[in-house]
Amino acid sequence: MIRIQQIKLAADCKDEQAALLKKAAKLLRTEPSAIQSLSIVKRSIDARKKPDICRVYTVDVKAADEQAVVWKLRGKNGHIQLVEENPYRFPAPKQPGSDAGWAAKEELCRESAFEKAVDADGQTGEKAAFGELPMRKSAPGDRPVIVGAGPAGLFCGYMLAKAGFRPLLLERGREVHKRREDVERFWREGELDPVSNVQFGEGGAGTFSDGKLTTTVKDPKGRMREVLRIFVEAGAPKEILYEARPHIGTDILIQVVENLRRQIIEWGGEVRFDSQVTGLLTEDRRTAGASMQDRRVAGVAVNGEEIRSGAVVFAIGHSARDTFQMLHELQVPMEAKSFAVGLRMEHPREMIDRLQYGETKLTLPAAAYKVTAKTAAGRGVYSFCMCPGGYVVNASSEPGRTAVNGMSYSGRDGANSNSAMIVTVSPADYEPYGGTGSLAGIAFQRHLEERAYEIGRGAVPVERYGDFYEAVCGRQNGDKLFQAQRDENAKQRVRENGISHMPEQMGRELAYAPGKDSGRMPAQRDGISREVQAAGGGGMLCRRYPGFVPAIKGKWNFAPVHEILPEFLNQALTEGIDLIGQKMPGFADGDAYLSGVESRTSSPVRILRDETGQSAFRGLFPCGEGAGYAGGITSAAMDGILIAEKVAMLYTDMVR
Repeated sequence: MIRIQQIKLAADCKDEQAALLKKAAKLLRTEPSAIQSLSIVKRSIDARKKPDICRVYTVDVKAADEQAVVWKLRGKNGHIQLVEENPYRFPAPKQPGSDAGWAAKEELCRESAFEKAVDADGQTGEKAAFGELPMRKSAPGDRPVIVGAGPAGLFCGYMLAKAGFRPLLLERGREVHKRREDVERFWREGELDPVSNVQFGEGGAGTFSDGKLTTTVKDPKGRMREVLRIFVEAGAPKEILYEARPHIGTDILIQVVENLRRQIIEWGGEVRFDSQVTGLLTEDRRTAGASMQDRRVAGVAVNGEEIRSGAVVFAIGHSARDTFQMLHELQVPMEAKSFAVGLRMEHPREMIDRLQYGETKLTLPAAAYKVTAKTAAGRGVYSFCMCPGGYVVNASSEPGRTAVNGMSYSGRDGANSNSAMIVTVSPADYEPYGGTGSLAGIAFQRHLEERAYEIGRGAVPVERYGDFYEAVCGRQNGDKLFQAQRDENAKQRVRENGISHMPEQMGRELAYAPGKDSGRMPAQRDGISREVQAAGGGGMLCRRYPGFVPAIKGKWNFAPVHEILPEFLNQALTEGIDLIGQKMPGFADGDAYLSGVESRTSSPVRILRDETGQSAFRGLFPCGEGAGYAGGITSAAMDGILIAEKVAMLYTDMVR
């Protein structure tokens, strides 16, 4: 197969496939009819030379005598090369009879699995046998158990079910359609369901998100490609296979998640909802040839029932704080790790589109951005989970605590675009806030979320960036930064329609004044300021984009957001956003909105595991983002596949 990179087409090209075929034939110095097939590997938008915006492609071409075609082009085009198809393959253990050692080992495993089935079920049955699939089927009463039905758990269960292991998935939350009802009720009415919310339930936290599928994880085994392929099979758009920034959108993800579950069940797996694991069953065994004993997992406790299994996958997600506490009490080895916290920042989608694309009349997708800055103190400030045409969502999972996230539908056609602006924190940063040991990061998250809940009076707290900046850096510095923009704003109003400074003045009078009202906003702000914003009051953003108001799923209030984070994080954010604004004029506008707190970027805990994928508790497989080995939908799903491989390869040992 021949791979061709850096093929450029006009962004408004009507017949993409025909144009690519023509370009590929020209580059290969052959006729289009000589090309047997052409598939897109990657597609991105290049807007660096505005207004000349183009799409850039990588394609794979099949043709006759491919080696000869590439050979004649040697040294003339470095973007053309031969590649081999290398589809992902689920690894299979050696089959019985391939060598004497394996055959003997398999017989022992059959016997021990049979004995365990008798103990678990109280009755005898047939011995476990190899099925037609390349994997050995698990013994009755001793199938792998997967805790959590987020991306890691679903993909782990999917691969094990396909291989014949009949996994049991346990999810504390509800099935995805009932979960959607619970989440929308919470956003509408404000009453949180602690087991069915944005964090808990089928599909995990990623279900109510943008559905971004990008990852920086290296993938020599092809697991990422397999994840995308499975998503497409389950109903995701085929474009995710080649878009540079693939996403699905929460409206489509809901059905995709359900389809994955149905496939697992069709292959012999089982999925139980409202099933929170509250304990681990363990047993001590003497390690062969050693004097010490090792601790092994024998199953889980859930809803008053003991479920026996020699392989338990913990794909619990980053918000299962009670489960982390349970593991801590059992002395499962864990460690505190660095993660990131910050705030959500909103701009009008049209503004971000103009910044990225310029003044173009082309029909292009809502623009994304990825921005970074480094403060004078060396702290990195960066955007995370950017949602073009999306919404800020109340992503709380515990009563009395508020956390936010970002979400987009598949069309990405909302009025605003948002991203988390975050700063990495290490154990040294957050241990002073009440936590110790491996759970110190969770204590820090809870501290920030409690502050956000209090300041927002139970709703998502929102503050103009200009007010935030002045509260953190001082009124004088804020005036210096934003005055030029305000003066130009007033002049422009007079020029355009004769409106003077009145809306601006109203906006400033209603703005939060640091140090007043004991940290609360004036009572009239909630009612009046929205009208002012809708009328175009405020700074440059509101002048150019009338009606710019927070786009938030859930109840929200204007509040002193600057009182949520510690001072060192506020200072880092203002410095970082100012630096980014110098590169992207308008990004640091005073009328952008900040809301918070974004505290669930990743797990603050890592459950330690070895090269076999197991904890020091043998048979316990930590998996996914919550275990500290992933960050996002795709990387969590990839880790789920990895752990499925580990379980499959070691399962015959574990049932002994």
